Amino acid sequence: MQEFSLVDVYPVKALDYATAGDASATIKRKLKQLGIDSTILRRIAVASYEVELNLIIHSAGGTLTLKMNPTEIQLISSDVGPGIPDIQKALQEGYSTASEEARNLGFGAGMGLPNMKRNADEFSIQSEMGKGTLIQMRFHLS
Repeated sequence: MQEFSLVDVYPVKALDYATAGDASATIKRKLKQLGIDSTILRRIAVASYEVELNLIIHSAGGTLTLKMNPTEIQLISSDVGPGIPDIQKALQEGYSTASEEARNLGFGAGMGLPNMKRNADEFSIQSEMGKGTLIQMRFHLS
């Protein structure tokens, strides 16, 4: 396995709607400067935005990590939070446990996890009740 030439970690605060999208916008800008193909870049932008919003809406805070080597880009979301009681249900389009506040702000439509899975070449999610959730996404560059 190749070593990663780029590793950036973005802290994401719970319920910080004012900064929603900042980390994913920074990731998109950085990858665009590195010349990542626009089709791959769009998929990464969608997935990173969705996972960042999930950190804000559903967790007690966490990190979004970007890793890159010549063959792939990884996005890793790790949070401290309540965990996901039913991952299969959470992967269904339209299913949401977002708060009323999040919904009133236009978030929490239940498309986050489905959009992540649809846009990533590889997607995995692990969650432990009362501990948190780990989401790993891979995007192949070649």
